[in-house]
Amino acid sequence: MREVRLVDADGNQLGIKPVAEALELAKRMELDLVEVAPMANPPVARIMDYGKFKFDAAQRAKESRKKSTSTQIKEMKYRPKIGAGDFDTKTRQVARFLGEGHKVKITIMFRGRELYHPELGKSILDRIAEATSSVGKVEVFPKLDGRNMLMVLAPEKKSAPAREASERSRGSAESVLPGGTRPVETELTKESGSDAKDED
Repeated sequence: MREVRLVDADGNQLGIKPVAEALELAKRMELDLVEVAPMANPPVARIMDYGKFKFDAAQRAKESRKKSTSTQIKEMKYRPKIGAGDFDTKTRQVARFLGEGHKVKITIMFRGRELYHPELGKSILDRIAEATSSVGKVEVFPKLDGRNMLMVLAPEKKSAPAREASERSRGSAESVLPGGTRPVETELTKESGSDAKDED
């Protein structure tokens, strides 16, 4: 009969146990038996809440991806005398970029004597900030840079999407087999004579 080196939910070593006994212990605790080191000899199995384990692992992976992915900065250029139609089109695009999680650098390009009227550029930047306030916030306030006036908008941080909650509930539902056990390697249940069904 196959044996595993068993670790309980608190990380305590319980020694080498037959798979059937390990499954029975997990069942009594209303937890799952998970094979965590299949290449070890004997394999290492841990008693745990597998649904919570899966959810926590997914959250850690998501945070890791977030940290490793640098935010892309988009740029949108306006003129001080921009028409209403062009303003609306460009500002909708800015809102779309912000909604996708990008920062947006807004550049007002002055020509000739327009540079003597920075208030025109400031007025446009204020309108853009107001029009996109539901999806973005001003990160770098308007400032002159040579012949241009710049402002940077950053996306508003969104609350955790409902998708995460549904993933959490789905993960918990998938993790529990009849009898309250859910080994990662289904061979454990097969060899122990369990009638738990294999699961993808």
